[in-house]
Amino acid sequence: MANTSVGHTKGDLDQGKAMVVFASSLGTVFEWYDFYLYGSLAAIIAKQFFSGVNETAGFIFALAAFAAGFIVRPFGALVFGRLGDLVGRKYTFLITILIMGMATFGVGLLPTYASIGIAAPIILVLLRVLQGLALGGEYGGAATYVAEHAPDNKRGLYTAWIQTTATLGLFLSLLVILGCRTYFGPEFDTWAWRIPFLLSIVLLGISVWIRLKLNESPVFQKMKDEGKASKAPLTEAFANWGNLKIVLLALFGLVAGQAVVWYTGQFYALFFLTQTLKVDPVSANLWIAASLALGTPFFIFFGWLSDKIGRKPIIMLGCFLAVASYFTIFEQITKNANPALYDAMAKSKVTVVADPADCSFQFNPVGTSKFTSACDIAKTALVRAGVPYTNVAGPAGTAQIKIGDVTVPSFSSGQVAEQTKAKNEELTASLKAAGVDGIAAAATAADTAIGEFVTAAGLKDGRANDDPTKNKTLSGLIAAGMASDAFKTASDPAAALGTVVDGAVKAGGFGAAMTEGFNAALGGALKTAGYPAKADPAAWNAPMVIFLLWLLVVLVTMVYGPIAAMLVEMFPTRIRYTSMSLPYHIGNGWFGGLLPTFAFAIVAATGDIYSGLWYPIIIAGMTLVIGMLFVKDTRNVDIHR
Repeated sequence: MANTSVGHTKGDLDQGKAMVVFASSLGTVFEWYDFYLYGSLAAIIAKQFFSGVNETAGFIFALAAFAAGFIVRPFGALVFGRLGDLVGRKYTFLITILIMGMATFGVGLLPTYASIGIAAPIILVLLRVLQGLALGGEYGGAATYVAEHAPDNKRGLYTAWIQTTATLGLFLSLLVILGCRTYFGPEFDTWAWRIPFLLSIVLLGISVWIRLKLNESPVFQKMKDEGKASKAPLTEAFANWGNLKIVLLALFGLVAGQAVVWYTGQFYALFFLTQTLKVDPVSANLWIAASLALGTPFFIFFGWLSDKIGRKPIIMLGCFLAVASYFTIFEQITKNANPALYDAMAKSKVTVVADPADCSFQFNPVGTSKFTSACDIAKTALVRAGVPYTNVAGPAGTAQIKIGDVTVPSFSSGQVAEQTKAKNEELTASLKAAGVDGIAAAATAADTAIGEFVTAAGLKDGRANDDPTKNKTLSGLIAAGMASDAFKTASDPAAALGTVVDGAVKAGGFGAAMTEGFNAALGGALKTAGYPAKADPAAWNAPMVIFLLWLLVVLVTMVYGPIAAMLVEMFPTRIRYTSMSLPYHIGNGWFGGLLPTFAFAIVAATGDIYSGLWYPIIIAGMTLVIGMLFVKDTRNVDIHR
C-alpha cells in the first residue's frame, strides 16, 4: 500500500473537476439504467424469451440471463483494466461505454422466442455478456479517473458522486417504464417493453459526446511522460504476491460484503415485493424510487465522512448492521406490504409432510427436470402460489400439505399411471364380458350411441367440447381411464354405452381429475386460511414500507459511498486500473450479481420466504470478519506514485 501523503493538492470542486466527475459518472448512470431496466422487466423478459419452460423456471432463468452480465464482469476488468493501465483512462472507458450502450440498445431490437425459437434467449445472453464485459472496465476507469483528479483530502467526497448516479440510473429507468406503461397500457407487456431499451441510444449519444471532451488523468499522464507506466499490468498486479494479497483482501474484506448489501437493498428488495409479496410492480417501483430519493444524499454524506474518520469503519459498520437487521427488516416489510400474508403465516402455518428422500431440490432454471413425486408436486404447487412452507418428515411414498388443521393429500405421477392402467384394464375386461372383442370393435358397435350422448352432453374425452363430432368413438374415452360395470351384464354394449360414458364424464379423466381435485382442494384450504392471491392495496402501509426500504438504502450508502476511494487508494498508479477493477467486479459481478438468482433458488428449495437472506448475511458476515482483522484503512495515503 502507498505511503502517507504529505502535501498534495487540496481544493474545492471547480468547473473543470465537476466536468470530470459528471462525465465519469455517466457510465454509472448507463450501467444502472440498463440493469434496473432489465431487473424491473425480468418477468416480461421471461415470458418473451424463455416461454419454453414453466413460469417459475422462466423467471429464474431470466434472472440467470441477468446474472450472465455480472459473471463476465471480472474478465472485462482484466481486458479493459490492462488497456487502461497501458493506454490511458480516457480512451478505455470511452470504448466501454460504447459497447455497453449498443448492447442495451440491442435488447430492444431482439426477436422473441416465439419468432426465432432458442436463438432468442441465446442472443439475449450474448448481449448481456457484452454489457457485462464492457462494464468490467467502466467502473474502475471512472473511479480511478475521478480519484486522480480529486484533492487529496476530498477523494471520498468526489468519488461518492459516482455512486449517487446509480440512483439517477434507477430513476431514469422507472420514469421511462412508468411513462411507457401508462401510455401503451396492455401493449407494454407485448411489445412496448422494448421502448425503454431503445431510448438508451439518447443517453449513449450524450455520454460519448461529453467523454470526447475530456483530457487524460494528470496522474497517469505524468507517470507516462516519465516513462514509469507498466508494460505488463496483469503480471505486476497478480503475479506479485504483495499486490495479489491486497487484491484478495479488497475482494473478501471489502467488496464482497459491499456487493451483497447493495443488491439486497435494491434488486432483491424489489423482487421480494413483486414476486414473493405479490405487490403490483408499479407500486413496488414507486416505493423503491421514494426510498432511493430519500437515501441518495447519504452516499455523499458517508463519502465526506470517510474523508474525516476513514473508509474502513463506515464500510464495516454497514456490513454489521446488515447482518444484524436483515431478517427483522424484511419481516416488517411483509407485515406492512402484505399484512394478510403475514397474518396467515402466523395463524395457519403450512407444512409439507413427506419423506425427505422423496423430495427433489426445487430449482430447475432450464425446465428439464420433472417433479413427479408426491412431495415434489406438493412443493411445486406451493411455490407457484407464492405460499411459504416448512418441511416435516413423513412416511415414504406419500405426501400431504397441512394448512392449520386442514390436510390436503398430494399424489405422485406414479399413482396416476397405476390408477389409469387399472381403469384401462377394467374397461378391457368389461368389454370382453360384454362379448365385444377389443376396443376397436366396441368403438364400431357403439359409434352411434357415443355420438348421440357426446353431442347431447357437449363433451370431449370426458370434458367440455364445442365440436363433439370429433370425439364420437370410445377410443377418446379410454384415454381418460374410464370403465363401467355396466358392460359386465349388458347384452347390448351399444345400449349400455350411455351409462359407461356417464360414469366416465363424472370421472373426468383420472389423471386430470386428480390434478384438478388437488389444486381445488389446496386453493380452497389456502383461501380459507387467509392466504391472499396478491397484496391488497387497501391494507398495506406504504409509508412504513418506504421507511423500511430507506433503511436498506442507508446500509447501501454506508458500504458503497466510501468504496471507490478506498479501492483506488489501495493500489499504485501504474497498475491501479487493473488491480482495483478485478476485485470490484468479482465482488459485484459474482457475489452481488448472482444474489437474486441464488436467493430465490434457496426460497424455492426451502419454502421459507426469508431463507434467501442467508446468502447476503453469510457473505457480509465473512467480509466483516476479514475486513476487521486484515484490511487497513486508506484515508490520507499517497496515490501519486
